[in-house]
Amino acid sequence: MNVLVIGSGGREHALAWRLAQSPTVKNIFAAPGNPGIAQSATCLPGANYLQIAADYGIDLTVVGPEAPLIDGIVDHFRQAGRAIFGPVQAAARLEGSKIFSKNFFARHNIPTARFHSATSEAAALEALEEYEAPVVLKADGLAAGKGVVIAQSMDEARATVRQFMNGDLVGAAGQRLVIEEFLIGEEISFIALSDGVTILPLLPSQDLSLIHI
Repeated sequence: MNVLVIGSGGREHALAWRLAQSPTVKNIFAAPGNPGIAQSATCLPGANYLQIAADYGIDLTVVGPEAPLIDGIVDHFRQAGRAIFGPVQAAARLEGSKIFSKNFFARHNIPTARFHSATSEAAALEALEEYEAPVVLKADGLAAGKGVVIAQSMDEARATVRQFMNGDLVGAAGQRLVIEEFLIGEEISFIALSDGVTILPLLPSQDLSLIHI
């Protein structure tokens, strides 16, 4: 089986490394890949992923980054009759918009921190009046891990709102905001795989923070 891994980060490096250990995988390609991925895969330039899949006889495509999923790559591959691993565009919206996901939680009674959404500076500053510091501010869109600020004072919160809305922090991704209450506790990730019918839960996981003294 020929596999294409889309992406160029550490996540995709791990995917390529693990796929290389499968006896069913013959060749691994990555677009665009990185030097680490190149130890397990052939890295290819370009972003016309459907064309790459056709040119290299790809049997399965695995998508690492969020952006192509939100742009609908899975839908496009399916329409072309090509196997691909990842959520369709409608499901990826849960990752692509924090406002959408928080409203989804509220509609379906899924426990989540109290929140307000805002699409203007005035609305965000007004919503802040409902909270006490520390308060969490989240950019609605993808921000490469830079879209969340825990403001330790209300003055910091108001200044951060202005920075988000002006595009100074994460560009257009921050011009729609979620204002959220600060919760104390440990964060844990619970991930499951699904084909739309069957759900396969994986082991819970947690980021490891290292303190250097």
